[in-house]
Amino acid sequence: MEFDVVIGLEIHVQLATRSKMFSGASTVFGASPNTQACLVDLGFPGTLPVANREAVAMAARFGLATGGEVARRSVFARKNYFYPDLPKGYQISQFELPIVSGGSVEVAVPGSPSRQIELTRAHLEEDAGKSLHDAMPNATGVDLNRAGAPLLEIVTEPQLRSPEEASACMRGIHQLVTWIGISDGAMQEGSLRCDANISLKKPGDTELGTRTEIKNLNSFRFVERALHSEILRQADVLREGGTIAQETRLYDPALDTTRPMRDKEQANDYRYFPDPDLPPLALEPGFLEDLRGTLPELPRERRARFRSDYGLPDEDAWRLCESRATADYFETAGKACGDMLLAARWTSGELAGALNRDGLDIADSRVSAADLGLLLSRLRDGSLSGKLGKEVFQAMWAGEGSADDIIKMRGLRQISDTGALEGVIEEVVAQHAEQVRQYREGNTRVFGFLVGQVMRATRGQANPQLVNQMLRERL
Repeated sequence: MEFDVVIGLEIHVQLATRSKMFSGASTVFGASPNTQACLVDLGFPGTLPVANREAVAMAARFGLATGGEVARRSVFARKNYFYPDLPKGYQISQFELPIVSGGSVEVAVPGSPSRQIELTRAHLEEDAGKSLHDAMPNATGVDLNRAGAPLLEIVTEPQLRSPEEASACMRGIHQLVTWIGISDGAMQEGSLRCDANISLKKPGDTELGTRTEIKNLNSFRFVERALHSEILRQADVLREGGTIAQETRLYDPALDTTRPMRDKEQANDYRYFPDPDLPPLALEPGFLEDLRGTLPELPRERRARFRSDYGLPDEDAWRLCESRATADYFETAGKACGDMLLAARWTSGELAGALNRDGLDIADSRVSAADLGLLLSRLRDGSLSGKLGKEVFQAMWAGEGSADDIIKMRGLRQISDTGALEGVIEEVVAQHAEQVRQYREGNTRVFGFLVGQVMRATRGQANPQLVNQMLRERL
């Protein structure tokens, strides 16, 4: 607590286009090395880049979704530096005039109220290639398949105050770009990566401390771990009277430490200038208006509707809107059974547990939303108890059929017939006279034992609420 933590993120999102930012080469992941880089990507003399219209539309969709200002006119620039995986010797990016300025994303850390994190900008650029340090002994390989892939770099204001909040912000942006369909968000494939800028300052100081940049963080967990490690390192340096070097660092997850990579560059180190091969990017009249009409209901709007229309607690609304597919699944199941709160509990509980156990995404669920809705209808109409409902769900997950098929096949329909239960209760009362006497003398703890005997006699199929009511009346 002796230092304030100040964090800003630069998140690189690969856009879900079929071809690259400035060429027709494929962006399909997993191809053999260096089979998807054309002459434009490699910067051969005489080749000319052409901006990908779909990538421009995706960047504009992001701007509209975050409430940012989408520029009617923006400019591509050359960012000059030399590295083995950058075949042209420069990267085409945007600098002074990005396609999106401003905007915000809603961020929530468990246990704290949500807040809006402002965005500085979002700009289009092309990706570099990839250096492969473990591809061959005593050498580094270079795969240029990724060179030229379309990226949207999203820069936040330095408003994040903890590693957990930084991770939540990254999750929020991941959620949004997949929700509006501009990226697949596959972090294991490099579709979303993060550079984190962090500095420490004394509480009350208005001037920010010297920042370091942690490069190429490709998971939410690594963002948290790397930032925690860097906070401890910087705090130790400052306590001992040292100064923080402005540098780029890498995170080593095996050692849980950051290590220097290179001195941190300034903008003028890159010698930005407008790309002479690309005219200014001008959006046609009506372009943004047409895009605005294609936007779905956004996460923050859907969370608000879940709270107001269905009475969901804030935490449940956030959980069910983690992805658009989850939100759709929940609403379909809820409308099918007529009980949104029950559907929320099962979507976040039994279904989520099964998906996590089998490592599946909700789009690959073995139980459809409509089928879950039918199962929940059987809970509501008294055909199943909660315990039997879970047994039926597991059978459905194993592919044994619909809820009604499994109930019939296994003889699981809950007994709610008072006439049938009266006979069972009479038998239990007669067989356990001692416990009945204890109950009538004030020992209410034996009531649970007697209920258990009724449930055992009916093989768990008796309606528990009805058993409790009838047994109390009988006693």
